[in-house]
Amino acid sequence: MTDGKAPMTNDNQKTTHFGFQDVPEGDKAGMVHGVFTRVASRYDVMNDLMSMGIHRIWKDAMMDWLAPRPHQRLLDVAGGTGDVSFRFLKRAPGAASVVLDMTESMLVEGRQRAEAEQMADNLDWVVGDAMSLPFEDNSFDVYTISFGIRNVTRVQDALNEAYRVLRPGGRLMVLEFSQLPNPAMQWAYDRYSFNVIPVMGQIVANDRDSYQYLVESIRQFPDQETFAQMIRTAGFENVKYRNMTMGVAALHSGWKI
Repeated sequence: MTDGKAPMTNDNQKTTHFGFQDVPEGDKAGMVHGVFTRVASRYDVMNDLMSMGIHRIWKDAMMDWLAPRPHQRLLDVAGGTGDVSFRFLKRAPGAASVVLDMTESMLVEGRQRAEAEQMADNLDWVVGDAMSLPFEDNSFDVYTISFGIRNVTRVQDALNEAYRVLRPGGRLMVLEFSQLPNPAMQWAYDRYSFNVIPVMGQIVANDRDSYQYLVESIRQFPDQETFAQMIRTAGFENVKYRNMTMGVAALHSGWKI
């Protein structure tokens, strides 16, 4: 668990987590970019294998709780290959989505999917930073980020930006890996994560190190209650969360009132 403050080095240079390493804050974005550039072409396949397809159920549950409405404007941050945007647009006639990701190769993979061609008139793909969004205040009805916020250098800054770009009455929804409340179950899940997923990454994507980082980054992310408080700190109200698969992942929701 973290208190949201970056640790400091002896020379007062701010550091942050990159998996289990402490690295200078200024280096993390480039390192994360490298990870997702390397895994982009196999990202969707690996998501299915790592979660045994359950990530699709989680994303559908996200849409059920979100209940997209016609003509809403969605900002899908760290939206990569478009999974969440495609689901949103299928449920909301006349809606539009902007998919923002810091890694252009992830957006390229998304644009090549069949759903992207079918929804091209309602989709925009933007390279950008979650901590400094290239959009005006009060621009979107909905902000989503799925399995991306734990990779942001300063999570609180990203949440503050989400609040800024949402219109009054707008909604934030975050889907992220989280912590199981039962220590024995967490132990078993950790054994799977650390012993199986990096090996799977080596076999499927020829990249063990990137998946080692992704597993470590999950363990460094705040627990459900701590993250909910960070959302409140950004200004959101009526903040709630729901555990998915006993807490392997969690859905957080908040409103800009």
